[in-house]
Amino acid sequence: MNDPTGAKSRQLPSHSSATSASRRGLLLGAAGLAASLPFNATGAVTLFSKEFSNSKGKANVSNKPAIVLVHGFWGGAAHWSKVIVEMTRMGYESIHAVEMPLTSLADDAERTRKMIAQQKGPVLLVGHSYGGAVITEAGNAPNVVGLVYIAAFAPDAGESLAEIAQAAPAPAGAANVAPDSDGYVWINPAKFHESFCQDLAHDEALVMAVTQKAPLGSVFGSKVTVPAWKSKPSWYQISSNDRMINPKNQERMSGRLGAKKIMTLKSGHASLASKPHEVSALIDEAAKATMA
Repeated sequence: MNDPTGAKSRQLPSHSSATSASRRGLLLGAAGLAASLPFNATGAVTLFSKEFSNSKGKANVSNKPAIVLVHGFWGGAAHWSKVIVEMTRMGYESIHAVEMPLTSLADDAERTRKMIAQQKGPVLLVGHSYGGAVITEAGNAPNVVGLVYIAAFAPDAGESLAEIAQAAPAPAGAANVAPDSDGYVWINPAKFHESFCQDLAHDEALVMAVTQKAPLGSVFGSKVTVPAWKSKPSWYQISSNDRMINPKNQERMSGRLGAKKIMTLKSGHASLASKPHEVSALIDEAAKATMA
């Protein structure tokens, strides 16, 4: 139809042609993004690198160790979110949080070893809760320069988590833990806040409860082989109001480590979330000590 104003009409593209163009654009954009991402040898994307180029194109290498964070039971790598932000603000450029299957100590230690092996320089391992047992087992790698335990298990050779737990009265939260029909052990979601993270806000605890990552019950019986803390320097943070690992057990384990520093926080088990500034400060102190 002719435009009564005399202007030339312009035919709009059909829906199908617009969709095809949109798809082509998305594919081209995705291809460009993939080409620009810094993939490592395992196909994982490295978002924080110890090496970067300055304005003159020369590589700058930080002398700080890579920080490898290892989560515990009933949570994943995201439990370290606040610590990751704090450590980044402190200037750490190489921060990695391992995501473990929680199917066996051997599986979890092997996943952690692979993360350690991807680092080009020194590594400081940080473990929360069960993550302490994992860094104890995996921390003998030659590039590991220290171990930081955050309200964590630190088993001796031939010792399991179950045996450690029996060395002190059961903490209050133990009554709220039970296995399901598949053998995975859960904290009752209705009791998660009071058991795991009583010093966090209700909404944050709710998300933790709903997203909790349950371990297989058999993991509690796994025994450490060669404890890394016998040959590597260590630091330990005790949570004095912990309802998942008896604080008396934390005091006993930190004492036998011969830790360079033992810091006690008035916090629940999830001190990495309720006291991220203090926890990050301890990690920073440990990292600086390994650089001395």
